[in-house]
Amino acid sequence: MAQRTTDIIIAGAGYVGLATAVALKSSAAHLGVTVIDAAPKGVWRNDTRASAIAAAASRMLDRLGCWEEILPEAQPITEMIVTDSRTSDPVRPVFLTFNGEVEPGEPFAHMVENRILNASLRKKAEALGVTFIEGAPVEGFEHGEAHLTVRHSGDNTLDTRLLIAADGVKSRLRDMANIKTVNWEYGQSGIVCTVSHERPHHGRAEEHFLPAGPFAILPLKGNRSSLVWTERTADAERLVQEDDFLFEAELEQRFGLKLGELHVEGGRKAFPLGLTLARDFVKPRFALAGDAAHGIHPIAGQGLNLGFKDAAALAETIVDADRLGLDIGSVAVLERYQTWRRFDTVQMGVTTDVLNRLFSNDNLPVRALRDFGLGLVERMPRLKGFFIRQAAGLSTSAPKLLQGQAI
Repeated sequence: MAQRTTDIIIAGAGYVGLATAVALKSSAAHLGVTVIDAAPKGVWRNDTRASAIAAAASRMLDRLGCWEEILPEAQPITEMIVTDSRTSDPVRPVFLTFNGEVEPGEPFAHMVENRILNASLRKKAEALGVTFIEGAPVEGFEHGEAHLTVRHSGDNTLDTRLLIAADGVKSRLRDMANIKTVNWEYGQSGIVCTVSHERPHHGRAEEHFLPAGPFAILPLKGNRSSLVWTERTADAERLVQEDDFLFEAELEQRFGLKLGELHVEGGRKAFPLGLTLARDFVKPRFALAGDAAHGIHPIAGQGLNLGFKDAAALAETIVDADRLGLDIGSVAVLERYQTWRRFDTVQMGVTTDVLNRLFSNDNLPVRALRDFGLGLVERMPRLKGFFIRQAAGLSTSAPKLLQGQAI
């Protein structure tokens, strides 16, 4: 039986797990950090999805030394429009527009393909000396006096001072730690795919609120866009199983032909949508991060950015404690992270839940109320500016990395 020791184990090699590893090693190189991932080696290269990287997250990636490599492949969002309609007719009234800058020359968000983001973070982590164990899920852990013994790959074990679960919304480690959740399903699924089109999008993102849910068109590099298309689950399952001709015909009804002829690139998948909030973020020598702590509706495009906030806050908490000579796995230390992140997470979960219920219906009084609200925001530049900065993640209470500062 192999037995080794490391300071910190991160379960999960998605963007949150990798960002946490890079943040820790960048700020405290002496800490041993091991990433254990259940996915087979190299499978992340097959991820065809893309994510919106808010300005605060891009500042963090810049501080971590990754953004310069990502930027040439990142598409700035220069404008966003919001429409509301009772039908799938692509000609819809525009109720709200945002220009895309939070500071001169700094867009409030970029679109980045997941495989590019993952590759840059992984490359940086390896350069910093992070250890990777892939294709080997964490199978269990036991508490010792001043450590956890983490079991993986059969009889292989690692002793660690802290285990971070960044293994997704259906986290097995969260269950192993006996952390309960608040969760419910929306009866919706999000269809995710990439489309190419004849004409340029000029960096404009669109979100159309339809009775079944939001239909978001997000610009990618070149004449390509990423779609997050919310439908009732039964309809979503039917759509992803249709052949390309029928799927593209349904797509054109919602997308329209303003960008010319459309073609779906690669595959298309439907993901069930729901709300999941962990009741606790920490236990002794154990912390949740990313979707393992919170899974929210994509209506506001904040899932990845919430995860980066977790990574930044957790890394800052651990590094500060380590510099003071404190036990980085103690509840007294980890409670700071939980206090820091739980309110923001619950607030965002509630906000996306309310927005989804408000906009994913065809009740006429509700429609009138929401359209009035959108029109009111459109006529108040200062309020629009506030919403843009919130969406960009820019706040004086944000962790240092999200403000572009070193820990």
